[in-house]
Amino acid sequence: MKEQVALGRYTTLGTGGPARWFATPETEDELLERLAWADAEGLPVAVVGLGSNLLVADDGFPGLVLKLAGELAAADAADGVLAGGGGAPLAVCLHRARAAELGGFEFACAIPGTVGGGVWMNAGAYGGDIAGVLRRARVADATGARWLTPQELGLRYRTSGLRHGQVVARAEFLLEPRPLEEIKATVAAMQARRKEAQPTNKRTFGSVFKNPDHELSAGRMLEVCGLRGYRSGGAQISPKHANFIENADGARSADAIALIAEARRRAREQFGVVLHPEVQLLGALEVPPLEP
Repeated sequence: MKEQVALGRYTTLGTGGPARWFATPETEDELLERLAWADAEGLPVAVVGLGSNLLVADDGFPGLVLKLAGELAAADAADGVLAGGGGAPLAVCLHRARAAELGGFEFACAIPGTVGGGVWMNAGAYGGDIAGVLRRARVADATGARWLTPQELGLRYRTSGLRHGQVVARAEFLLEPRPLEEIKATVAAMQARRKEAQPTNKRTFGSVFKNPDHELSAGRMLEVCGLRGYRSGGAQISPKHANFIENADGARSADAIALIAEARRRAREQFGVVLHPEVQLLGALEVPPLEP
């Protein structure tokens, strides 16, 4: 384990302070050992995958941050089942599924995260999500590891019942046979849509807010509020898509929080809608409550 590891380089937005402790377990036994140690020391635990959908406090995180590696970041596909470690990038998992001519995981091409993060937030895009293909996930904590079904995981729209201290060590997905060329065509179409609509060449943490139960999406709502290009410090709401925050120039996490707060204020003021952040907050960081 290492001490005082800067987390900004492990997040896609590029902000955040250091982790008090940082480890990269490569097996389930190593993972359980780290979790038991943190529990004995009374330390909070968090996991960083590819660093998307994550906003780390500028002061850092006072506990143990894990980044799964080795067999916990590997993936393979055969006989209709895609299996991946919690640290396996979804892009790698999609590649394995495509090579095995298994379809149903194409939506993952639009999610720059890992298996663990995908299960944690029930990630989804373009009509598909993790809950729709997940068979089971192996979840570890300080007491051991066990397999949980989607129902036991409490998967809902962009969330689950998992909490810090619980780590998705592995997951299995049930897919359907599909010709290779069909998979490639679907992925290409999805990637083209994403590139056209989203700031894929900028440093962001992905979607800021969950889409509300409203005729307008969160992005469209914030665009109508005039927030495209709105800036706070070194962060700005993307001029291309208003549900993204970009690191425009040396942004801090506090700058992103200020933008989130302003966006929520304007959405409620103009539409009477309370937007809920999709991004996960790590450390002493919170979105200010809306004033009555």
